[in-house]
Amino acid sequence: MTLYVFSYVDRTILTLLVDPIRQDLQITDTQISLLHGLAFALFYTLLGLPIGRLVDSRHRIGIISLGVLIWSVMTAVCGLAKTFWQLFLTRMGVGVGEAALSPAAYSIISDYFPPDRLSRALSIYVMGTYLGMALAYLIGGGVMGTLHGLPAFQFPIIGPLEAWRVAFLIVGLPGLALCVLVWTVREPRRRGALRKAGAQVRSVPLREVLSYVALHRATYVTHFLGFGLLCLLINGMALWTPTFLIRLHGWSVGQAGAGYGLMIGIFGGAGVVAGGWFSDHLQKRGVRGACFVAAAIGSACAIIPTAVMPLMSSSAWVLGLMAPALFFGSFPFGLAVSAIQQITPNQLRGQVSAIYLFFSNLLGIGSGPLLVALATDYVFGNDSALGYSMSIVGGCAALLATVVLLVGIRPYISSLERAEAWKREST
Repeated sequence: MTLYVFSYVDRTILTLLVDPIRQDLQITDTQISLLHGLAFALFYTLLGLPIGRLVDSRHRIGIISLGVLIWSVMTAVCGLAKTFWQLFLTRMGVGVGEAALSPAAYSIISDYFPPDRLSRALSIYVMGTYLGMALAYLIGGGVMGTLHGLPAFQFPIIGPLEAWRVAFLIVGLPGLALCVLVWTVREPRRRGALRKAGAQVRSVPLREVLSYVALHRATYVTHFLGFGLLCLLINGMALWTPTFLIRLHGWSVGQAGAGYGLMIGIFGGAGVVAGGWFSDHLQKRGVRGACFVAAAIGSACAIIPTAVMPLMSSSAWVLGLMAPALFFGSFPFGLAVSAIQQITPNQLRGQVSAIYLFFSNLLGIGSGPLLVALATDYVFGNDSALGYSMSIVGGCAALLATVVLLVGIRPYISSLERAEAWKREST
């Protein structure tokens, strides 16, 4: 979870630096959304599958350690970019490094915990998403608030750096220590593997991975689409909420960072853990398909506060509606991971998790911020219409996700029943 916190700090810090980056590099909201979304998601998603294959057969701790090194260095280098395309390329580098973490982490955690505790364990890991975003907003807001109005800082060799560039260095370089910290985690014995002709399979060809996904296609399609839409919701709102508070409610950068950071850390973090606990509770009570059921409930409860919050003219109402929007919007995310691990054999988990991350992040990180920006720039043609764009994109994403997850409950139950058969054979 600590690794995930740092990864989200590094990927999210951009969201609080929108206005100074726009001013310094002379770029638009749409270009900012590309830096936050497509630039990061492009290699994060494309490299997921080959990294997932390594996760299923190689030392997972070593894979994570190398990934941490790459994303930390590339985050710091973001602060040295002089043009839009230089920043675009360095953001791609951040995605390359972070692509190594989650497939390996999902696999390791699934080998440590039994099914009736897995949703909670994975939800605690996924809570790093919200704690990381919270820290990014708090650190970014604090740095920008402290350094606002001061002249550029002079660094040896590098030269003068504006405050937003210093923020990238501050959050990127400390991550290098995590390359060592990750080796304190013991590589667990792999559990829940398929067997062939009485022998345990050590490596599964890609065609068999795709065949397994095709066999459970109804489950995986509804899973990837439903949770991908929720990822679109979270990322679309996460990038633009601080800017929304600054543009339409007159908050300072420091106030927006501290306020939204605390809200997402408290309510987003609580929501993802509550979702894991609720799913495990349902599973213990014999509810079949508990992960999908709990996720659909959370998604449904997020629809109204997500759609209404950006339309409020009062900051008090914005914060009041932001709390349930964040809580219920984060409710399903640990369950997305748990659902995959419960129906996927060990030798396929890294690769199937990578496929899930490919679709969810391409849809969520790549499209969420971009759709909001496109609506603001080209549908409304007015920066002050940002709230309407957020309401439409966020509300529709939550509604569609709820419908898709409800449809997916029945096929997911069927996949669980098939999984129980090969799990008995592997013990």
